[in-house]
Amino acid sequence: MDLELAHGAGAPRKRGESWAAVLLLAYQSLGVAYGDVATSPLYVFKSAFAGDDITHTAGNEEIYGVLSFVFWTLTLISLLKYVCIVLRANDGGEGGTFALYSLICRHVRAGLLPGGGNSDDLMADDKDAAASRRGAVSRARTVLERYRVLQRLLLFFALLGTCMLIGDGVLTPALSVFSAVSGLELSMEKAQHKYVGLPVTCAILVCLFALQHYGTHRVGFIFAPIVCIWLLCISMIGLYNIIHWNHHVYRALSPYYMYQFLKKTQKGGWLSLGGILLCVTGSEAMYADLGHFSQRSIQIAFISVVYPALVLAYMGQAAYISQHHSFENSYHIGFYVSVPEKLRWPVLVIAILASVVGSQAIITGTFSIIKQCSALSCFPGVKIVHTSSTVHGQIYIPEINWILMILCLAVTIGFNNTKHLANAQVLRS
Repeated sequence: MDLELAHGAGAPRKRGESWAAVLLLAYQSLGVAYGDVATSPLYVFKSAFAGDDITHTAGNEEIYGVLSFVFWTLTLISLLKYVCIVLRANDGGEGGTFALYSLICRHVRAGLLPGGGNSDDLMADDKDAAASRRGAVSRARTVLERYRVLQRLLLFFALLGTCMLIGDGVLTPALSVFSAVSGLELSMEKAQHKYVGLPVTCAILVCLFALQHYGTHRVGFIFAPIVCIWLLCISMIGLYNIIHWNHHVYRALSPYYMYQFLKKTQKGGWLSLGGILLCVTGSEAMYADLGHFSQRSIQIAFISVVYPALVLAYMGQAAYISQHHSFENSYHIGFYVSVPEKLRWPVLVIAILASVVGSQAIITGTFSIIKQCSALSCFPGVKIVHTSSTVHGQIYIPEINWILMILCLAVTIGFNNTKHLANAQVLRS
């Protein structure tokens, strides 16, 4: 049930894109693909220090260690793994777990699904590329084609990765929006926030899912300015905190501080790694959203805008916390306490808007991967609406959208706590 809108959607993307088209897609991707990873500074430090096993001491080994882990995790996983390597593994411009599985099946006779494709389906240019790599992959191909158990294992991991991405589509909107709304804790009593935070979060989530039918093209244009303002905001605040509070915080980028952190905190440090891992939440959405944009546009946006802003934001948080050791409540080690007091309300509004955008990345990624599952007869047939006349991968699936909304609201109401939501997200990861 693959529908197209009246303006002629569904046309495949041209291979020879101009730089203007690439830059336009890069701008749109800021409003869709990066909102999730861009809002992670709202909860990473708070989640890393959520347990009682780690105390913040005057030597700042804990803060520097967490910053070092965050920097290298973001660099190795988001930048090196996804942006520089994984995005190259696309199946006709589509990304995601099932696109990768389909790509493997097109090169190796290991497909167990009717739509999985095989090596006979390769296009001429793909065959030429495969021929150049034949010597390197021939052994792995022979093993995969010979052993049926390995083929089943490959399919199992593809299904598992898909389920985890869909689970992310349920947990990420709840965690991002709830973390943004938690900034109200600094301006009202905790008892009041308990009765205000949850309704506000649920209302924002309903509005977010209600916007999806406008399509990635329009949503990208609406959300991209918000993400740009958010990234500019957190990078400027981060730079201010580095200069004003601790300009030596750059030393924490050395891997040596990771060793010092684990040596000093021991078991508590190992347990906090789950919270640190949240800094790359949404990186997989960049790959899943590949069909909505292009490899080059996603790379340009991340390397030139998103990555530098995130590094400055995390360094700024660490610089502020390293000079403030007396905290009465756990939330005081979160994002908002590092924001200058005069800017907290404007930043709170921007953060809430950015968290809505952050949820967009994983929602559109879920649409893409459900479409791939349906094409491989691994998911019931659903109505797929193309929302762009130029980019074939930009789609909207009504049934999946409303199911995600219901599950997201259920998770938000059920956990009703950013700490519990973060723990659930870590377990999913």
